[in-house]
Amino acid sequence: MADWATISSLATAGGTLILATATFASVRTAHRATAATERALQVSLRPVLLPARFEDPPSKVMFVDDHWLKVDGGRFGIDVTDDVIYMVLPLRNVGTGIAVLDRWDIRPGRLTAEVEPNDISTYRRLTRDLYVAGGDLGFWQGALRDPEDPLFAEIRDEACGDGHLTLDLLYGDHEGGQRAITRFGLIPTGDAGAPWMASASRHWNLDRDDPR
Repeated sequence: MADWATISSLATAGGTLILATATFASVRTAHRATAATERALQVSLRPVLLPARFEDPPSKVMFVDDHWLKVDGGRFGIDVTDDVIYMVLPLRNVGTGIAVLDRWDIRPGRLTAEVEPNDISTYRRLTRDLYVAGGDLGFWQGALRDPEDPLFAEIRDEACGDGHLTLDLLYGDHEGGQRAITRFGLIPTGDAGAPWMASASRHWNLDRDDPR
């Protein structure tokens, strides 16, 4: 004879299990959709900096002491004086979000992509934020103003002796997130009219895992 109480309990338990499974699947799907939406939003805000193209118009940049540098696209401009080393790098943002340049680190020599960046606490802070709109052109500018700084002599010797330089730029999106470092190799060409060429060698993500 059927135990209807037991059958009813089993049916209730089965229904509860099915409902729990459906709820779990629904929640997991919602989490996936939320993560996908968040990632799409991040991509829409993410800047990616590269050197400007050779066919891009030149950048004409003024420094705080009214010194000017005019640099063609795809090139790097450096002007060495007794007291100051002025530097300009025209940039193109190939990402979709605004790039806000924050800090920089320049080193003598040609550093490969396998050499890790220095600790960002040692980077030099820009005296003002520099912005490069998504899909647009901009520039980085920096100066070394202390001849007693050991780096001053190192950069001067490389620049005046046809050596190589490596520039690491730290930047992020306009909300202060998605920080990244792009490494630029600065290469002498021997061309009197435009003696330095710029190329990007590696991007490092600071606020998320690298894709590689």
